[in-house]
Formats: sequence, structure tokens, C-alpha cells
Amino acid sequence: MTWNPSQYLRYDVERSQPARDLIAALGDADPTEIVDLGCGTGNSTALLEQRWPQASLTGIDGSTEMLNQASQSGVSAAWHAADISTWRPDTPVDLIFSNAALHWLDDHTTLFPQLIGTLAELGALAVQMPYNFSQPSHTLINDIANEPQWIDRLHHVVRPSPVAAPDSYLRILEPHVSSLRVWTTTYLHVLHGDHPVAEWTSGATLRPVIAALGDDAHTFIDEYKSRLTVAYPRRTDGTTVLPFTRMFIVAKQ
Repeated sequence: MTWNPSQYLRYDVERSQPARDLIAALGDADPTEIVDLGCGTGNSTALLEQRWPQASLTGIDGSTEMLNQASQSGVSAAWHAADISTWRPDTPVDLIFSNAALHWLDDHTTLFPQLIGTLAELGALAVQMPYNFSQPSHTLINDIANEPQWIDRLHHVVRPSPVAAPDSYLRILEPHVSSLRVWTTTYLHVLHGDHPVAEWTSGATLRPVIAALGDDAHTFIDEYKSRLTVAYPRRTDGTTVLPFTRMFIVAKQ
């Protein structure tokens, strides 16, 4: 699966707000070694640099397209291409920060404790993941993908619920940390333009579908847009409201 940095950054302000909120939740933490795991275009890495300008920053991502964009961001970070599902630091780090990346990975029961195990003493794992998978923005993709026309080509990319319920992360992480906070926030994004929800999901959630269908993706997306107009009607001022829920986790050693 390839990524389109320009499409992803179309809603940069909205996508960056959860990262800002996650950084704020870290309070007076003072890390010296920070890893942005799944750094993408480096927008969250830039926020980390603003908050902790003296820290050593490393951005890890599996997409060369995203890392190329990140390397042009002006952020003083070391950028590394790696599979974020298997990447682990060579030495313990003070903060592993991950904004909208770990929901692409499976087996959180194993993954999260392993990441905690790579932290330095008093280190922290700070994670934000989309938690909107029960809403039409996501369920409509799965509904269409499971129809006869598409199921043979898309059954392997449909992931109905890649993020567990919040209390599951309490059970996963509490035995491994001294301090843990898990919460959700629903953002009401006021979007402009034609089919803005489809434009939003085309930057991330729809990427596996687009990759799998190639030239036929436009047919799928046209049907998706048609159903979205019912689920997310345009308001009289021409804008569309997209409620989007995200899960936050701050776990400290």
C-alpha cells in the first residue's frame, strides 16, 4: 500500500489536533530521547520538536513517500524507514509517541507491552488511534467491500474493528506500568467542499481499498460517496460535519 502525502495533509489542522492534545496530556514530562512511531509526514514530529526543542527526535515510518515529505519539513529529526510492527529501539527511550498509526497493526495484546518494555526508567508510551470504526465513515467501506462485486478482491483488506474497547487497553497495560490513562474524545470536524468525508478517508482509511482495486477504485468510491451523502448530509451553509472519535493512551513506567 502506498500513501499520498498531499491527500493526507489536506486536513492537516484537523488531523494534528489529536497530536496536540496527546502532547498536552503528557504534562510536565521532560524526555530527552523521543521516537515518533509511524511519523508519516512529520506533522506530529514537528509538534514534538516545538514542545521539547532540546530533545533528540527520531521518526519511524514504513512509507518512503511519507518520509520523503517528512524530510522536507524542516524538523531536526533522524528519519528511518522501518516496519513499525517489528521496529524496536536499540537502547531505551524516554518517550514513544504514536499518532494515528498503531491501529494499522494487529495483536495489540503483544505489541503494547513490548513497546512498554523498550522505555527507559520513568519513560512513557503516548498513543492516539482512531476509534470511529462503528460510524458510517468506516462501516460503509466494509459494507460495500463485502458485496458480491468486491468481496473477492477486498476481503483481505477489510478490518472491521482494528482497535479494541478502551477497557481492553487497561487490562493489557496495567500489569506493566505505574501510571495509565485511557480516554476517548469525539471531534466535530466542519468540512468544506464536495464529498469531504470521502476526501478525508481517502487520505488514510480508504488507502488499502484504493491499492487493491487500482483503476477500478473510482467505481467503489463513487458508490461510497453516494451513501455518504445520506449518512453525512450537507448543511445549508454548504459544510458537512464529520464526528470523529479517537482513543488516547498515556502509559508511564
